[in-house]
Amino acid sequence: MTSGVSRAQRQQKSVTGVSPVAEPVDLAHLRRFTLGDKHLETEILGLFMAQVPITIATLKHAESDGVWYVAAHSLKGSARAIGAGRLALLAAQAERLGGISDPDACRAIVRMLEEAAEEVRAFVSSLKPKAQSTP
Repeated sequence: MTSGVSRAQRQQKSVTGVSPVAEPVDLAHLRRFTLGDKHLETEILGLFMAQVPITIATLKHAESDGVWYVAAHSLKGSARAIGAGRLALLAAQAERLGGISDPDACRAIVRMLEEAAEEVRAFVSSLKPKAQSTP
């Protein structure tokens, strides 16, 4: 008997802490922690989106292994917390680099993080109610 969840999906969840979904943010994951409070979800997503560019910039300009590691670890944890699985996976890869000793690998992972962050940003923007135009 199977549960409908593939081995690869179970493995991804064990790596990221987030169920694999087609969307950049697993809203069901987030809602488990906000108890479905839409205002709280919006606030958390807003705080996350404000912090992501700062954290990625810290990675981009890291001058020590310690700065790199702390930024990567922070991004991994916050991405996991909101259910941004792909971003969390990439941040975990950045964390595993262990520092800035391989500049080419650092630049490559930062580019991938920027792309994943943009996917999250676009997704979060799509959740905002559109302003109604008045006649």
